[in-house]
Amino acid sequence: MNLQVIALAGPSKGKVFDLTQGDFSIGRDPSNALSLNDVLISRQHALIRRTDSDVTILDLNSRNGTLVNAVPITERKLAPGDRIQIGDSLLLFVSGEDAAAGSSNHVRFDETPAVGPTIVQLHKDDSLYLNPLKAFSVTERMARDLKTLLRISTEINVIRGQEALRRRLLELIFDAVPADTGAILLFDTGSSETISTFSWSRQSGANAEVVVSSSVVDGVIKGRAAVLSNASQSVLVAPLVVFDKLIGVIYVESKTNRFDESHLELLVGVAGMAGSALDNARRLEWLETENRRLRSDFNLEHNMVGESPRMREVYQFIGKAAPTNSTVLIRGESGTGKELVASAIHLNSPRSQNPFVAINCAALSETLLESELFGHEKGAFTGAIAQKKGKLEVANGGTVFLDELGELAPTLQAKLLRVLQEREFDRVGGTRPIKVDIRLIAATNRDLEKAIQGGTFRQDLYYRINVLSLTMPALRERREDIPLLAGYFALRCSKKSGRSIKGISPEARKCLAQYDWPGNVRELENAMERAVVLGTTELIQPEDLPEALLEKEAVPGVQVTEYHQAVKEAKRQLVLKAFQEAGGNYAQAARLLGVHPNNLHRLIRNLDLKL
Repeated sequence: MNLQVIALAGPSKGKVFDLTQGDFSIGRDPSNALSLNDVLISRQHALIRRTDSDVTILDLNSRNGTLVNAVPITERKLAPGDRIQIGDSLLLFVSGEDAAAGSSNHVRFDETPAVGPTIVQLHKDDSLYLNPLKAFSVTERMARDLKTLLRISTEINVIRGQEALRRRLLELIFDAVPADTGAILLFDTGSSETISTFSWSRQSGANAEVVVSSSVVDGVIKGRAAVLSNASQSVLVAPLVVFDKLIGVIYVESKTNRFDESHLELLVGVAGMAGSALDNARRLEWLETENRRLRSDFNLEHNMVGESPRMREVYQFIGKAAPTNSTVLIRGESGTGKELVASAIHLNSPRSQNPFVAINCAALSETLLESELFGHEKGAFTGAIAQKKGKLEVANGGTVFLDELGELAPTLQAKLLRVLQEREFDRVGGTRPIKVDIRLIAATNRDLEKAIQGGTFRQDLYYRINVLSLTMPALRERREDIPLLAGYFALRCSKKSGRSIKGISPEARKCLAQYDWPGNVRELENAMERAVVLGTTELIQPEDLPEALLEKEAVPGVQVTEYHQAVKEAKRQLVLKAFQEAGGNYAQAARLLGVHPNNLHRLIRNLDLKL
């Protein structure tokens, strides 16, 4: 099988690299198979490894990470269409037919300017065959061309696959145009970079050697008009335009015959019809490869970042729980991604086409939450001016996610128990039971067993909910994922804020790695947003990070600024003074400092104070 990477951006832009010779190394060092002169890239940055069954990319503990489809990875199995981001370089992984089509071995670009006595341009709007308002007398040749266009229109709409479509399209063009060779060039989305080619020769068929005039193609790209050039050889080039976007060109040439304006009219008509068919074929193949990619990790679709053993256990749990209708209880500290897991279970379940409704049980008062969950009848209470469906009813056929379940009031716990047992409930003020078909996923950061002992949570409800249980790992329990998450959040915040960020400095990475992250992933996301917005360089530095990360004892190899050192020392003195005045009482010291006791404990720990 042909396997290649195509450089879409960066120092090697436009080049195609074969992956048939074993391991393919990428880095700044000249010894790599792909050497990239980019300061953001490590000397030994990444490795693409091919086995009999698959192709895998590994990040070699690089400074600024490796992204696949905008998600940071340490190791990932590649699927056709995957985009690899390393520094300023963007690489496209292709295989099979796409690799053969994208190969630079069959199509070469001639940079010599095309100068000749006859250069004719034809815009799409001026075409005889594409402008329904244009009147013309049908000659015998035009009748033959119209027959060719009808044949092409009929055939291209039933052909599946890019290569088969391009092959048949060139065959039909060669039946009507006296060309010797030709090619269809497709461009990268949003640019004029050629990422896929298919060549054809009247003598040798597909994958023939074709030399393309760069100057003629550039003229078509700039003018969005087809070109007829009779210089040293006769050339026809027509743009492929879909919804005002240029997706490629059709290029044919002849050394033995001269093209005329009728040939130009025909090729413009063919391009006008073929553009949508080629674009649809490309999109369909992209969707198929994207679908395979999304399901490559344990056959799952999810929005989580992480490749640590603890996260792989989470993915395995989702894969097993998703196909069932069992109730799921997700435990874990705040900010660990419990709602993302609930969403992933729904997305990979038979209910994925139906609603996913999330409700935070701690965000509303008991009365409002009851109305929100179960709905109400008109006149059920003051302000109930109309009947309202509750979230449980809206989610019929889908999934309900109850976050902060431990905060649910006892009366609502009893009503929820009835829903789980009978799959029915009454609206507030209603008398008729309403049947529902829902799957319940609940989440909590509380110890429900202690809540049962304290009488604040029903034991029978706990047994109904605790069918499948998962505990989300805290970020400090999967530290190997911190660089991946930090890079991901930095990239996302960079795009949102419009500020160019090329990566995270090694010193900042050390600060991120040594911090305990009591707020977990949510705190890390906020820290990276702060660093992106307030930073002044293209690399995130330690001084861009929140002060809490710098309150720890000095990290080896990290230079803490004089300002941060002074702030840290001032905090130490304030805490010590408060404890002296409070006589060693934690609660009193916290009141004197104006902080919550829990925050004071964290501050003491981070400052490494011995009290």
